Amino acid sequence: MFCVIYRSSKRDQTYLYVEKKDDFSRVPEELLRGFGQPQLAMILPLDGRKKLVNADLDKVKQALVDQGYYLQLPPPPENLLKQHLSVAAKK
Repeated sequence: MFCVIYRSSKRDQTYLYVEKKDDFSRVPEELLRGFGQPQLAMILPLDGRKKLVNADLDKVKQALVDQGYYLQLPPPPENLLKQHLSVAAKK
């Protein structure tokens, strides 16, 4: 199984995985409007992989089969104040 990964032109660190290059037929129109013009990032074989860097491999595969796409959102921003207070409380 292969997937094609596109980078969002509107949202930083947001990626759209689809089954076939330039085939967005199963991606909701509203999602594509918010995503912007998809920019090809890479074509990736999923078979034989044990993991992906920023996405759960099994969830990606299942989403591609069930809905035809997987949307990878950026990680939540770090709360540096909370981290600092947590470390300071332990001292």
